[in-house]
Amino acid sequence: MSEPGKFEKLKHNLPWLVRYPLDAARSFLESTAFEKKHLIITVANHFEPGWSSNGILDHKEQLKRLHEYVEIARVTADLVRDSDGTKFRHTNFYPAEQYDRDLLDILAGMQAEELGEVEVHLHHGVERPDTSEGLRRQLTEFRDVLAERHKCLSRSANDTAPRYAFVHGNLALANSCGGKFCGVDDEMQILKETGCYADFTLPSAPDLSQVSVINRIYESGGDLSKPRPHEKARRCAVGGQHPASPMIITGPLRLCLRNGIRPYIEDGALTSALGDSISRLGHWMRANVTVAGRTDWIFIKLYAHGFFDHDQSVSIGEGARRLFSEIVETGEKSGSYSTHFVSAREMFNIATAAIDGKDGDPNSFRNYTLLPIMQEAARTASANV
Repeated sequence: MSEPGKFEKLKHNLPWLVRYPLDAARSFLESTAFEKKHLIITVANHFEPGWSSNGILDHKEQLKRLHEYVEIARVTADLVRDSDGTKFRHTNFYPAEQYDRDLLDILAGMQAEELGEVEVHLHHGVERPDTSEGLRRQLTEFRDVLAERHKCLSRSANDTAPRYAFVHGNLALANSCGGKFCGVDDEMQILKETGCYADFTLPSAPDLSQVSVINRIYESGGDLSKPRPHEKARRCAVGGQHPASPMIITGPLRLCLRNGIRPYIEDGALTSALGDSISRLGHWMRANVTVAGRTDWIFIKLYAHGFFDHDQSVSIGEGARRLFSEIVETGEKSGSYSTHFVSAREMFNIATAAIDGKDGDPNSFRNYTLLPIMQEAARTASANV
């Protein structure tokens, strides 16, 4: 299938482009409060050690790449700490369709070293549309092997069922790409029923899958059995109800000008094309992704493809060390904000605490509702010694 032309791209981006001025005005009005801000930053890493431009790499090469990646992540974590002393790290969304026990054992080891929690990524419906039954089976099986064998994912204190965060491969969340790269109309309902607590796929502009709702923390407002239910939104707010379906935490989506002339999209991607200048932070903050009524907690969901060689420096290597060290240092020197590096799970927990009316230092709420299974397993093992 050929790539869409410029007119077609403009057509399917019109819904969010039309809303963009209103969103920018909303962000400006909500962000003008004169208060110290807390920047709650997570990086959703579409974690694919098998990726290459020539197809999936063999097992030996994947292991080699992953061991090299772990060393880079260790160095960065040792050098870059947030205002709480927490290491900079990604949340590693591993593709279910590429499950490999040896690779996941290494990823679980990274999580034990506080180098990134493991969550669920999935490419499906690529060659032909997937089915509801096939999707449910694959999510359930992968969820359970992550929880039972690798002690990854999380649980609430009063429920033994594993919970997970999700990133949709090829961006086609809830069959939002015209039937391509998914095919399951009731995907959001299946995510809810299999334990997904939050989705971190968006933004996806200029892709067809981008919905009109931008720069929000919200719950799908449409029928979960239909495609694109997240086209409608119930924004999460202080004093509101907890989402009954996966919380959708979007990254920043801003229209910007390079050199004051050339337009480009700032979407929170850690890529060499967008660079490692701290000027990017201003755009992320002005997107002002918050729980309504908690203006001092700004949620910044970034994303990366950690095994794209040309982007690895900016996502986890030297470029990331410069950028995120400067972000932390600037906040500490100016006193205008504190920086908090969080996992996807911790970001969800902090957002949930905000809904419940909690305030102050968000560092206190990293484990507010969901706890890592690995932490629970370690306590049990220690008690049995």
